[in-house]
Amino acid sequence: MGAKVSRTDFEWSPTEEPHATRRKEILEKHPEIKKLYGPDKNFKWIVVITTILQLGSLFFINDLKWSNVIILAYCFGGVVNHSLMLAIHEIAHNMGFGPKYPMYNKLLGMFANLPIGLPFSVTFKHYHLEHHRYQGDEKLDTDIPTYVEAKLFNSTFGKFIWVLLQPFFYALRPMFVYPKNPTALEIISVVIQLAFNYWVYLYLGTKVITYMLAGSLMAMGLHPVAGHFISEHYMFHKGYETYSYYGPLNFITFNVGYHNEHHDFPFVPGSKLPQVKKIAPEFYDNLPQHHSWTSVLYDFIMDPSIGPYARIKRKHKGLKF
Repeated sequence: MGAKVSRTDFEWSPTEEPHATRRKEILEKHPEIKKLYGPDKNFKWIVVITTILQLGSLFFINDLKWSNVIILAYCFGGVVNHSLMLAIHEIAHNMGFGPKYPMYNKLLGMFANLPIGLPFSVTFKHYHLEHHRYQGDEKLDTDIPTYVEAKLFNSTFGKFIWVLLQPFFYALRPMFVYPKNPTALEIISVVIQLAFNYWVYLYLGTKVITYMLAGSLMAMGLHPVAGHFISEHYMFHKGYETYSYYGPLNFITFNVGYHNEHHDFPFVPGSKLPQVKKIAPEFYDNLPQHHSWTSVLYDFIMDPSIGPYARIKRKHKGLKF
């Protein structure tokens, strides 16, 4: 089973999440960062073109051998789908058409969701924005593992399995920790996605639907691009709860690695987050940071001091209106 995780509880913090305070300090010194607010005009076209190309690739899968389908799903299809997932993350922050056009943003997210196969684009926003506002809240931040996860997967082998199954925990955890009644648009988005999946299965075949779904699931588990799930908020250094990654995979993930910058300035699009760091290096250069998501996954699994418990958590104080 490997070494047992040394932590037996989360790191509980009596303070508020750090990003609102740092945002205020940075803006007092560098008010020009506000000029970076708002969507990147090229972003929506990148999403549309990527989605169309990924949909087009589905027509070339059915003639491949099963082994090649799985390899291609892991090495290519899943990577593109994960990139689209992070495009949906950007869209959740209204970076498609801006905050004045919420329905356009939602429709763009639903379109980008099609080749992924797992209907989440509308629901994701409802939980993700609360992750920003209430980071670490024991109820409202569903990004934090449950006690059941932390206790069950508390060894080297257990963490390996947990990383493999991460897409399932990520998807199902909110239903148990913080369930919400589905909205009409959520139901519509699920129906559209399932109808599209059925069409793919019916007219393109089993290999193609497997390529879509398996690629998405594998690229959210034990996969280099999935390293950001661990790198963003797991406590690799005591007292630090958000970490940026400054490696090459930012190029295909809309700079989600610039995670301290993103949480400090969620109104800045991913394409401009490097400019935030460049404008205010004194606030970011000395923070603990990552340079390899593969190393993050390896360290998370092998280091007994890190595991699902390695998160900073806060007592629930209720929603603020």
